[in-house]
Amino acid sequence: MKFKLIIALLLIGAKTIAQEVKLAPTPPMGWMSWNLLSNKINEKDVKEIVDAMSSTGMVKAGYQYIFIDDCWQGGRDYRNNMIADPKKFPSGIKALADYIHSKGMKLGIYSDAAPLTCGGFTGSLNFEEQDAKTFASWGIDYLKYDYCNAPEDVETAKKRYGIMAKALRNSGREIVLGICEWGPREPWKWGAEIGGQSWRTTFDIRDKWIDKENKGGVGIYDVIDKNASLAQFSGPGKWNDGDMLVTGLRGYKGPSGDLGGIGCTDNEYQSQMSMWCMLNSPIYASNDIRKMDEAAKNILLNSEVIALNQDPLGKQAERKINTPIWDVFIRPLANGDYAIAILNKSSIVQDSKINFLELGLEGKYQVKDLWLHKIIGIANKWTGKITSHETKVFRLKKV
Repeated sequence: MKFKLIIALLLIGAKTIAQEVKLAPTPPMGWMSWNLLSNKINEKDVKEIVDAMSSTGMVKAGYQYIFIDDCWQGGRDYRNNMIADPKKFPSGIKALADYIHSKGMKLGIYSDAAPLTCGGFTGSLNFEEQDAKTFASWGIDYLKYDYCNAPEDVETAKKRYGIMAKALRNSGREIVLGICEWGPREPWKWGAEIGGQSWRTTFDIRDKWIDKENKGGVGIYDVIDKNASLAQFSGPGKWNDGDMLVTGLRGYKGPSGDLGGIGCTDNEYQSQMSMWCMLNSPIYASNDIRKMDEAAKNILLNSEVIALNQDPLGKQAERKINTPIWDVFIRPLANGDYAIAILNKSSIVQDSKINFLELGLEGKYQVKDLWLHKIIGIANKWTGKITSHETKVFRLKKV
């Protein structure tokens, strides 16, 4: 009898794990409103972004979600159901979700595990079941759940996120839960256990390379360096979230422009895209899709680099070399290939010499440069120049 009970419990556990993996088998991809629209989020702009996502090829490339961030809320009605601000969203969220779904996309929304959000709007604490059902009735597909105005201890965070995760599972709709407590409580150690599919690993990213002046804003490389140590916690249905792509913002005077966010070079934007894909971070653009320049398009629409992020094996890259000048990462892919990323952290052009055997790869490989989109040879090593803050990404096929 005891043996049968153990088997039954194991089967229930396996079913739960399978369900959680199914919600986000690969890292979610899309566009998030915060850096561009901030507290001026509104129905008109969101719809225009949705249309631009289709016309620019973003949807075809895999950017599936539109994420509405903070400041959309209009309080609660007389039944305590959460409502949208009627001036910002005159048609309501359900109508917007229907529109987004009609375009072949999904809708993400935002709330907070406290009475008030980071922007001072209505949060979900003590209304988790009710809010989850409201989100489900609107057709929401993803919840970014923030942690402003909440206690600092780990156990409270686990409890609050666990309650919302359970409420989402009971809502009658499959809704992905993105944990956003910014990393101090190490959510990578417990996020999957309580029912989350991704978790932010750092504070909000700014439009800059690194926070070398200690202004407090996290830069692109700060996130890369942090996530490089978290490979063991990543996999299908559980992702280390490096926050938004700042590609194409170019110092835009919004949230990403705070705390030293003066903009990045195209090399730095390309490195963010390269490393978010290598490290299996959710990919969500935050620039104005309606008027992207060609450089931003080339970075955001690189299907061969995106394929690494969306590889079904879901194995996050591991950092094999870490010196003052170089970061070298390697990851196995589902079809037996390998991806290698070589990042020049220095401020000048550097000559790189990488022997594949040093990375654990024996023999020779067909080497494809995923930013040049061409096969550059068959070899057991690579040598070449890499400019400042540039990342070379190669796909290796054994020959």
